[in-house]
Amino acid sequence: MDILILMILSSIFLGGIFLILFLISLYSGQFDDYETPRVRILIDDDSYTCSGKKN
Repeated sequence: MDILILMILSSIFLGGIFLILFLISLYSGQFDDYETPRVRILIDDDSYTCSGKKN
């Protein structure tokens, strides 16, 4: 029965840590740009080669 209490407390603790990390990333502006990742794949940039090096 003690292990059940330990598992519940550890899961609540881990959930709290992930919630704090999510809120930090949310308020730092990581999720502010919704348009650029969708449009970036459509931009044909010939200045880069297949190996990723810029000409």
